Amino acid sequence: MTDRLITHLRHVDIAVPDYDKELDFYSGVWGLTKVEEDSGISFLAAEGSPEQYVLRLRKAEEKRLDLVAYGVATTVDVDVLAERLLAGGVQLITQPGRIDTPGGGYGFRFFDVDGRAVEVTADVAPRKHRKIEERESIPVRLSHVVLNSPDINKTRDWYARHLDFALSDTIRHPKMGEFMHFMRVNSQHHSLGIGHAPHLSLNHISFELRGLDEYMRGTGRVKKAGISGMWGPGRHVAGDNTFSYFWDPQGNMIEYTTELEQLDEDTWHPHIYDPSKEEVMDQWGTSNNPMEENLGKESFNDADKSAFIAPPV
Repeated sequence: MTDRLITHLRHVDIAVPDYDKELDFYSGVWGLTKVEEDSGISFLAAEGSPEQYVLRLRKAEEKRLDLVAYGVATTVDVDVLAERLLAGGVQLITQPGRIDTPGGGYGFRFFDVDGRAVEVTADVAPRKHRKIEERESIPVRLSHVVLNSPDINKTRDWYARHLDFALSDTIRHPKMGEFMHFMRVNSQHHSLGIGHAPHLSLNHISFELRGLDEYMRGTGRVKKAGISGMWGPGRHVAGDNTFSYFWDPQGNMIEYTTELEQLDEDTWHPHIYDPSKEEVMDQWGTSNNPMEENLGKESFNDADKSAFIAPPV
């Protein structure tokens, strides 16, 4: 295999101008639990996850992606990874040390090739969580995050070279070329997607529900709340997971999903899928609109101007 140290995705942190509306949405209709709040920053957990939080909201003048955080197994792994990144010419934002967020821990931050802030931590105290019950249509955990980049192959290669992410599958249109790579750090088909866009931005954040019934109930609840739906319900081929995409109040795309494919990493070979075939993007044929060019443009989101600018907290 590899010398991979990263074990899983921990949380995604975003900044938004209308903080109160965003917090009400995620802690209300979306089904996350606010665990801590202080001075325009809130931490939201998924009830089925041992992670202290899966989403952090911060009040800011401009919308931006603050941070994507991953876990490693030990504090020694944190130090080893920091040394590797420094040796590879990666710019560190902070040096390894104690982390002052819910659950504590030990970690550091750095910029990826596109200038996004990434955090790696270990020794974070697990949150007391619970089993999500049948028909309980709230997120069990954070599933994955998809980031937009103007050069997705450069971004893919950087994550593979420096962090040992492995390529699971690629979406390549016969006219538009490659426009999404799915990358993994464990047997889950992907914890990171890299989508093509003309600018740096967040594509979407995905939250996993208990099962198909809970996924459909959650989709229905969000629709009935009047939240703008983008695409779904349906089922992708790459990852074999269900999808229902919505816009949050600040125009960030978010997803309910379930049943993301688990791979045998020793035998898996990446596929190249053609999205012009409708069944590739939605096996069921149930989504409200096909994956057309205008839908792809909607996923570009607003340009994120925070490249190589570390979040203030």
